[in-house]
Amino acid sequence: MSEPPLKAAIIPVTPLQQNCTLLWCVKTMRGAFCDPGGDLQRLKAAAQQAGVTIEKILLTHGHIDHCGSAGILAEELGVSIEGPHEADRYWIDRLAEDGAKYGITGRPFEPSRWLDVGDRVTVGELTFDVRHCPGHTPGHIVFHHPESKLALVGDVLFRGSIGRWDFPHGNQQHLIE
Repeated sequence: MSEPPLKAAIIPVTPLQQNCTLLWCVKTMRGAFCDPGGDLQRLKAAAQQAGVTIEKILLTHGHIDHCGSAGILAEELGVSIEGPHEADRYWIDRLAEDGAKYGITGRPFEPSRWLDVGDRVTVGELTFDVRHCPGHTPGHIVFHHPESKLALVGDVLFRGSIGRWDFPHGNQQHLIE
């Protein structure tokens, strides 16, 4: 049996224990962090231990626990940020105040690329389809790698339920759809 083209490790970050994903292309050992909300030393150590060279950061949405430290990490690693959808600019612009509220480092940033339905992102030689899945936030996206049957869903799904919609600009009906 051949080795799968993609490997991933889940790394809980921030006091909210949000799941950041370190994913990489097995062939090239180039990877990405999806939703690096905080605990940057732990994330960098995980990439180093796996032997992965980080080439970008992927973001599902703009909440503090998912992207509060994304801009800082992108600067430290010299990599780009792709995502979320531009409808989450509201959340990214308020990262500093949300960080203070939750005791999490939060710094606003401008992604290198906002994403929308039909876009694709690459990590190494892997290609992920982008789906816009508003409801938890208006700009929430999902990254899907069909060959690996892997979807990085952010907060669209929670264990045993759908994500929350009671934050500003959330929408239960959009989330269900």
